[in-house]
Amino acid sequence: MNRAISPPAIPAPLANYSHGIEAPPGARLLVTSGQLGSEPGGAIPEGAEAQARLCFRQIGAILAAADMGREDVIRLNAFVTDRAHMAGYMKARDEWLAGMKPPPASTLVIVAGFTRPEFVVEIEATAAKAG
Repeated sequence: MNRAISPPAIPAPLANYSHGIEAPPGARLLVTSGQLGSEPGGAIPEGAEAQARLCFRQIGAILAAADMGREDVIRLNAFVTDRAHMAGYMKARDEWLAGMKPPPASTLVIVAGFTRPEFVVEIEATAAKAG
């Protein structure tokens, strides 16, 4: 079981994330590439929320292929192209994390852009599972 690390000497998290997550000894580790919000046929929906939902669906598929689930995610790194996309990303993230205890460590960064201008969000995940 992954364990949250939140020292009382630092401020509480600003959103649904943990300051740190400790994986159990001997855990298997999975690191995904950044996932972009496109359909299998190549269609790219408009908006960060729709794209983030696709990113999380793809991350879920990668986790399943490794015999893991979202509860094994210990870190999310997300990138959006504008502050205006933060709310849509965070809504999709919070829905994907609903009920997950502890929530993973998380970083959100605003970047200049991605490989194609239609993309407004990219998400990568790190997961750890005992055994």
